[in-house]
Amino acid sequence: MIAFTWFAALAGGVGGEWGAYRELLRLPGVGAQAGLGYLAQFSQQVATVGIVLVAQAATGSLAVAGAAAAGYSVATGIARPVQGRLIDRRGTRPVLAVSVVMHTGALLALVAGASLGWPGWALVVPACLAGAGLPPISVAMRVELGRRVPEGDRTSAYSLVYLVQELAILTGPLLFGLMIAAVPASSALAAVALLAGAGTLGFARALRGADPRGGDGARGSVLRVGRMRLLIAVTSLLGGAFGALEVGLPALAVERGSPVLAALLIAVLSVGGVAGALAYGSRAWPGRPGHRLPVLLLAMGLVLVPLPAAPLPALCVLLFACGVALNPALTTASLLVDEIVPRSQAEAFGWISTALGLGAGAGGALAGVAAEHLGPSPSLVTAAVPALAAAALALPLRP
Repeated sequence: MIAFTWFAALAGGVGGEWGAYRELLRLPGVGAQAGLGYLAQFSQQVATVGIVLVAQAATGSLAVAGAAAAGYSVATGIARPVQGRLIDRRGTRPVLAVSVVMHTGALLALVAGASLGWPGWALVVPACLAGAGLPPISVAMRVELGRRVPEGDRTSAYSLVYLVQELAILTGPLLFGLMIAAVPASSALAAVALLAGAGTLGFARALRGADPRGGDGARGSVLRVGRMRLLIAVTSLLGGAFGALEVGLPALAVERGSPVLAALLIAVLSVGGVAGALAYGSRAWPGRPGHRLPVLLLAMGLVLVPLPAAPLPALCVLLFACGVALNPALTTASLLVDEIVPRSQAEAFGWISTALGLGAGAGGALAGVAAEHLGPSPSLVTAAVPALAAAALALPLRP
């Protein structure tokens, strides 16, 4: 909430280039949706770490902890398109109501099971249910703003969505780290689950345009659209680049003798993402989204190319620049969804989220194999390659 109070003051207190955000935040309920959406997404990044810590402490097995975390991530990816299609058909509030009960209840059940000595497989089940029930806050917020903001003015709206998500991902783990320094990981995970649950309920109440649109057709209609399939493939490659960085940067930090450096590098990337979202949404950009997306992806790929040989100061600059390009690329992909499947946005946004998650998993696995056989520095090449491939693949998306 503090971050969004600051952001609202910034947008309201300056003119010109921040006019787009100022007008957006003047819409009834948008400020509340941003602040509550920020709280609602606290568990998004924290849950995986918390599940690993709780399951490992309860069973003493990293294999069980890894299986629980993997089940959480896979279930999240599978559920996103289903949640999106239900939003298109039934509306946003019912989906959020069911998902928050499922997500929060499953995390609390996992914490209770760990304290009661449940066997390992029994902890994997609530982890999977928690992933399947992770509330689709960013999808819901994009749909809400897409229905209230004219098509030509949605760059700032979708940038705000990614800014909210980026801030939650950046600050959630920091808060969780402070909590587990004072209380057991199980208590901290339960507290974060309840905080995110309360934020989700408040976010659902703050929605103004939550009525369903009815979708574009029969089951699977989004995947029947050729340009949509291409956009999903592009975003999976973008996810692959990010996943490779998540694995390659910690490996590089260990190679350079400072494991703590990994947190700094990831934070620099996230701060760049925040800056990119702020800058990209602050003005109207010329040209159609399909023309801008390949340029943004190419810029990101070119920035990643010199990473393996970069000294620390240059590495931080490059990662910041990468983050600056990353969120505008995601925002532009969302604008393309509006253009390609305007009446099945929620399902399409769900597929985008799934593609990003699956791509990140594949990119992380590839970077891990490369780090083991070639070394941490060469493994960072696995981040540049999918970004450049995404830029080439995005060319046919131009209208």
